[in-house]
Order: sequence, then C-alpha cells, then structure tokens
Amino acid sequence: MPRTIFRKAWSSDEKLDGKTVLITGANTGIGKETAKDLAKRGARVIIACRDMEKAQEAMKEVIETSGNDNVKWYFDLNRLTKSIREFAEAFNRDEPKLNILINNAGVMICPYGKTADGFETQIGVNHLGHFLLTHLLFDLIKRSAPARIVIVSSVAHVLGSINLEDLNSEKSYDKARAYSQSKLANVLFSRSLAKRLEGTGVTTYSLHPGAVKTDLQRHAKGGWSFLLSLSRPFFKNAVQGAQTSIYCAVEPSLENETGLYYSDCARTSCSSAGKDDDMAQKLWELSCRMLNITWD
Repeated sequence: MPRTIFRKAWSSDEKLDGKTVLITGANTGIGKETAKDLAKRGARVIIACRDMEKAQEAMKEVIETSGNDNVKWYFDLNRLTKSIREFAEAFNRDEPKLNILINNAGVMICPYGKTADGFETQIGVNHLGHFLLTHLLFDLIKRSAPARIVIVSSVAHVLGSINLEDLNSEKSYDKARAYSQSKLANVLFSRSLAKRLEGTGVTTYSLHPGAVKTDLQRHAKGGWSFLLSLSRPFFKNAVQGAQTSIYCAVEPSLENETGLYYSDCARTSCSSAGKDDDMAQKLWELSCRMLNITWD
C-alpha cells in the first residue's frame, strides 16, 4: 500500500516576495497552475512557452487569479538553439536574479518528429531544451543563491533506458520508449546538476507529478488511448498535479536536500537507472556534444 494514502495533504503559506521564478510550459496544465500558485505567493513569475497566443492568455489568467501583475512571458522551446539562446541572452540582460527555475514543459508519446534543430521531439523538448536553458542561466542561478532547479519528470522513467548510440531515435523509434528515455534523462540531469552545484546554495529536484488530466496525452492513440480512458477517472486534476512541483519549489525543509526524486509531495525512490552516476555523466557529455556547448 502506498505510504502516501494516510498522510495529510501538503500545504504551505510560504511567501516568495522578492523572488523571481521561471517556468517552462506554463501556458497550460500543471505549469499554469504552478505559475498561479507561485504568483499568489508574491513571486515575479516568468512564463516560457512556445505558443504566443496561449502564453498571453495564460499570463492574463495568472495575473487575474493571483492579483499579482508581476508576470511576463517569453519564447519557443521547440526551436532549441536559436530561441533558447535568444531568450537566455535577454533574460540574463534584463533579470537581476533567478531564484527558482522550473523545467516543466514536455511532450508525451507523440509521433516521430524533430525539433527545428533536428532533435527527436521528445528528447529535444523534454531533456535537451531544458539542459540548454539551464546551462545558459547557470551563472545567474548561482549568483541568486539560495536557489532551486525543479525538473518535472515522470514515473515513466522507471521503464526508460538511455540509448547513447541513438539518443535521437534515428535508427528506430518507439514513442513510449522515447518518452521514458526522456523522463529518465530528467532524473539523471537533476542528479548531475546536484553534484556540480555542491556548496553553491543551489539545490535540484526531479519529480513525478502524478497521472494528471491535461492535454499532454493529446498524442495518445490506439492502445495508449484506451488505457488512458480506463484510468482517467483516477487522474489528478491540474491543480493537484502541480502540488509536487510547488512543494519542491517552496518547501523550507528541502533546503538541504538535492538531486533527489519526489512524488505526492514527498521524497521517494527513483529507479536504479536513475541513480547511475556513470550513465548520468555519459548523458551529460553527449548532451553537450549534441548542443555544441562546453559545460564541465
């Protein structure tokens, strides 16, 4: 029986006045609900997403819901190297600090496709885009310490393995396997970041938000669609699904925890593959080569 069943739901009145938060994929679903919550806590919230019209709608909704007008939006995560670099350049120029980065944007079990930079969509959006963004904002985050980096993964990571020979799924493509690989990459990225950030006052967290009713499942077809339809009555809504992201972003007791994995607002175990430091290092090096960056 899951240990969370009889535990009281987490809640906190922690305030974020004077803090700056960046959330990717915050135009919909758990990202938008996370933005609303952190804006209510007084943070300056910056929404990063790929649809300008939806971003503007989300920004308006976050402002109206929270009563906090210190909210803005930026960029397109699907065009990795160009738009993320442009965004990071503008962010580093305009924003004096970044206290909480939430790498939330994602796609799930979608048909084979590539980002504008030639990366398979799921590994590109779910992992490489966030890897590049975090790299480009790394110095600012460290200067803003105490700071946190939160990475939204999934329990699907337990089914994943990292194919170093074909991370881009060019030799063969299975949408569920590619999704699980990208989510395992999230867990390993958080682990690698934690090691590199030791002693800086910046901590990292990866998490499973739960099975959530959002449009992330829009690409599910056939058997996947049938399975999702059967389980949908047990899904969390977006507000419930956002709670672990919010927990990792604001819970004071986590300030001395880093590189760990969370679900249902509690620390839990990731897969053995998610604790493989050798693979984490190899993935780090491969990600740097694919993005043509140097990040020791």
